[in-house]
Amino acid sequence: MVRAKIAPSLLSGDFAQLAAECQRMLSLGADYLHMDVMDGHFVPNLTLGAPIIKSLRAHTSGFLDCHLMVSRPEQWVDDFAAAGADLFCFHVEATEDAGALIERIHGHGMLAGMAVRPKTAVEAVFPYAAALDQVLVMTVEPGFGGQAFMPECMDKVRELRRRFPDLDIEVDGGLAPENIEAAASAGANVIVAGSSIFKAKSPGAVIELFRKTVDDAQAKQ
Repeated sequence: MVRAKIAPSLLSGDFAQLAAECQRMLSLGADYLHMDVMDGHFVPNLTLGAPIIKSLRAHTSGFLDCHLMVSRPEQWVDDFAAAGADLFCFHVEATEDAGALIERIHGHGMLAGMAVRPKTAVEAVFPYAAALDQVLVMTVEPGFGGQAFMPECMDKVRELRRRFPDLDIEVDGGLAPENIEAAASAGANVIVAGSSIFKAKSPGAVIELFRKTVDDAQAKQ
């Protein structure tokens, strides 16, 4: 049985106090720190890169879950490994040789994740799942925070959990207390959330709700 891992998205944090925001989330019970890396090309937004990951690494021992929404992710493996990223997650749509990229990520000492956009068939992941440490099912179109959760993406999560019961399956996009049950019951165990955690009156309570909902769902599987 996989366990719950809650990953607040720092895209919703205060960028002027990013190191402090990381420490605050960890103190509230976060398992991962989700870093949204966007290049303004694969997605229209532009956020942060390896230099910021390197700066944060000097201030936190937290698990840096780096989601690269970038074209040609291969060119960034060396930089993110040197910066101290723990997990390098790339989009299957952005590479021509996913197998080689996974090997390269592992060769640099990072865990490897693969992400799929809402319109990408989940079957694209299957040939690589045995080599992956995590699969990310996007539940919004990547590029911006604050979008509405797309429940139709849960079919992908259910199929992944059925085929790969021990795989970490991450969901990202619009996750909130009102829909966490849908994600958890489908089989997701790694929960990315930005606005619903950072804007909550009690962020720690939201993190604990997510964790309990996932763990309860996993216990029933």
